[in-house]
Amino acid sequence: MTHPLAAEARRLRTEEALSSRQIRERLGIGKELLQDLLRGVPPPEWTRRPNAKDELRARAIELRGQGMSVNAIADELEVSKSTAYLWVRHIPYDKDPEAERARRRAHSKVMTDARWGEYRVARDELEADIRDKAAKWVGRLKDRELLIAGAVAYWCEGSKSKPWREQHELNFTNSDPGLVEIFLRFVEMLGVERRQLTYRVHIHESADALAACRWWADRIGVAVGDMKRPTLKRHKPSTNRRNQGDDYHGCLVINVPRSRQLYVHVGGLMAGVFAALSAE
Repeated sequence: MTHPLAAEARRLRTEEALSSRQIRERLGIGKELLQDLLRGVPPPEWTRRPNAKDELRARAIELRGQGMSVNAIADELEVSKSTAYLWVRHIPYDKDPEAERARRRAHSKVMTDARWGEYRVARDELEADIRDKAAKWVGRLKDRELLIAGAVAYWCEGSKSKPWREQHELNFTNSDPGLVEIFLRFVEMLGVERRQLTYRVHIHESADALAACRWWADRIGVAVGDMKRPTLKRHKPSTNRRNQGDDYHGCLVINVPRSRQLYVHVGGLMAGVFAALSAE
């Protein structure tokens, strides 16, 4: 049997869009009776409370679509794993191998930083102190010290005579601007000015050779126009190169023209170094 107030209750809900409390006050009935009368009739939109987690739920669904696990979603959104599971359980979990590896690497870094963070800070501070003290100990280089340092640097990184190939000139190649500067100062002490030298950048063809030439020219204090055309090294896609990016400037090749006697002089300096070591 239909309740006599059923039609009026439904009219107040659908036409006047009243809330349950307003309808109860208008009709003077209780909550349970009103629920029976309005069964199947949705409440007006204005009475719905916004759900604070609607945005989180939508984000969880988006992350699931990107291949994230329930645990990862829960950590990302800072919700419980059970909540994250309820939100995304209807979406199949297809792991993206690359995304999973990236997630594991990120997680491993977080765990490592948490465990070793304080130790690394202390270690870095100690090493910085060691470097500062060592640098202060060196102080100002005397001419004799610079000549020996330059000769050793060249004997390590420069071209030298071989049984099958005689060396006639000083030819130095290096990617470290510090060692390059040592060699340039060394050559200047031997009486050769920088403008008399020839410079060429040796760099991979996939890098910006012109930018590298500008960088080296600025570093050693010569004009870009004084640099010879760069030598490009063929790039092999199969090689996992790490010398790339904005910090990669290739190697600088420095040649000292007509320096046969200087090369012999460097050999003599090194012979003296070796003799001094053996005499101790």
